[in-house]
Amino acid sequence: MRTGFVGLGAMGAFMARNLHRAGLLVAVWNRTADKARALAAELNVEAPASLAQLAAQCEAVVSCVSADADVLEVTRSLAPAFKSGALLLDCSTVSSETARQAAQLLAPRGVKFLDCPVSGGVEGAREGTLAIMVGGDSAAFERAQPILRALGRTIAHFGPTGAGEAAKATNQIMVAGIIDAIAEAMAFARAEGLPLDTLIDTLGKGAGSSWYFVHRAPNMARGSYPAGFRVRLHQKDLRICHDMAARFGTALPVVERMIGEYAELIARGYGDEDISATYRLKAELFERTNIMRTHITDAPSHGSA
Repeated sequence: MRTGFVGLGAMGAFMARNLHRAGLLVAVWNRTADKARALAAELNVEAPASLAQLAAQCEAVVSCVSADADVLEVTRSLAPAFKSGALLLDCSTVSSETARQAAQLLAPRGVKFLDCPVSGGVEGAREGTLAIMVGGDSAAFERAQPILRALGRTIAHFGPTGAGEAAKATNQIMVAGIIDAIAEAMAFARAEGLPLDTLIDTLGKGAGSSWYFVHRAPNMARGSYPAGFRVRLHQKDLRICHDMAARFGTALPVVERMIGEYAELIARGYGDEDISATYRLKAELFERTNIMRTHITDAPSHGSA
């Protein structure tokens, strides 16, 4: 299946390379054209000047972009040039409603849309081990298997269009709670004077471990937060979760708290760091406590006469 790729960000470039290894990739496109041309030269594929040109030469297109508006813009640009029977697999994290709108844009052209958000971080994109949550037509899902298998290891069909995004929203809520708890625990451990490398190695094999603890607690120990999953992108995803929950007339405490923490990090200029940077805020809890204790200890004593 001749496949194109749209969106060569931190994860997208690796995903495109995995499609190339599978013998599927024929063209790439990116809003920053230089990035597309560089990858096209590396992989010996095409870098069309427009999305319409990309669609015209592909039986399927995979997209991985940042926001709901981007998904709809890409879909509108691809739609007129798609041949009937083509597939658009969107791996972006957007709302279920956006996925349904994209599907409606393509339906008159006889093109099937699959919402295919992914989880596994940059590491999973590089290694082709992503978890892929799919919503959409079941026959299209079966046709897309060679593409999906080139990108991920765990692939599940959750139901009609939008169901994949609902599953991804569930994942993002879990990530929010997990990274917040890890940051809090690591700040506590540092305040207690524990050897953090030994702690990570030990607890990484215990009941409280998780992918995020094993892979991101070392960031906290080093005080360095190279972008894996950027703060501003997870905040965007959590706002999607907020809006989806609001349809039920409810608010999710973990989501609301982390939206606030991320807003603070972004305001301080840390929006492009990995979400493990929430450790910065947790560490400050103990720093403020120490300052208060020092202030109380150093205060002059006023004994009774």
